[in-house]
Order: sequence, then C-alpha cells, then structure tokens
Amino acid sequence: MGDGGVIRRLGSSVVYENAWMTVTEDRIERPDGSQGVYGVVHKPDFAVVVPAENGGFHMVEEFRYPIGRRTWSFPQGTMPGKEKAEPAELARLELAQETGLRAGTLRHLGFLHCAHGTSGQGFDAFLATDLVQGEHDREAEEQDMRQAWFSRDAFAAMVEDGLVTDDSTIAAYALLLMKGL
Repeated sequence: MGDGGVIRRLGSSVVYENAWMTVTEDRIERPDGSQGVYGVVHKPDFAVVVPAENGGFHMVEEFRYPIGRRTWSFPQGTMPGKEKAEPAELARLELAQETGLRAGTLRHLGFLHCAHGTSGQGFDAFLATDLVQGEHDREAEEQDMRQAWFSRDAFAAMVEDGLVTDDSTIAAYALLLMKGL
C-alpha cells in the first residue's frame, strides 16, 4: 500500500488476524505534519458473478452474521485461506460452489474497490451466461444458502424493498447496465 504522496505511513502493526483477514493499525503522518492512526482491513480480492439467463438472474440468499439478517446477492467469494486465484477461475469456482451452475461464457465487467475507506479489498465482476446446472458444493458457512431466479424487474424491486443490500451486487449490476447488457 503506497502513501499516494498525501499520507505517509510511519509504522504498522497487526492487531488481529484469522484465516480470512488481517487488521493492521498504521501510524501515519498527514501532509500538515500531524500524526494519527489508521486501521486497515486486509482481505484478498474477490469475484462477483452475475448469472444471467431468460431476462433475469440467479441469486443466492443467506444469513449475514454482521448485519443479523438474511439478504439476497449475486454469488461471490474469495479463495479459502487467503489464497490467490485468477479472477475468472475464482468466478467460475464461486458460481459452481454456491449455485451448481457452470458458465459456458464468462465476460469480465470490471474491477472495483468495495470499502476503500477501510480496506484495499476489491472485486472483479463477471457476467456468466450459457449456464448449465450441476451440483453445488457450499462451504460450512453457506449451509443455509438458498438459490432462486429473479426477473430484472423483480431484482429492482428487491433492491427497493431492502432485500438486496450488498454493495458489490448492486455495483456489478451497475457495471452490467453501463455495458448495455
């Protein structure tokens, strides 16, 4: 992580770490010379997949512990144990694991950062088409996951009704619209 010429890192220490993330507290110096601290969450980049067919999308719903409720989103995730993978490979893996769907065609929609005020984590968004159904292989945290297909109109209504609140899902949809897809 560079300083961008604005904020200089004077030191950094790990204050928390587990298999999914590391949190550091950085001592910083601002342009005016004043010093402070900055907490940073380090997580690997992830992939978000928009599985599209028949004028709509396949989505997954699961309980999200940090917000204390179930929500719908596009399939997404990272490699276990902070491992790295090529974005397209990760997208295909997450799609298959969470939905059982295999994409005949995978199109990269773009790369975005998801919480750049607290983390450097970003995600690659993909459009998956020419879908073939297979068996899913969900992780232990995903055992309550459900999957369903929704029309574009139903998706928009779900966002309006607060059933879809995931920023990366909505951002991937925005990238899809920007490309005229």
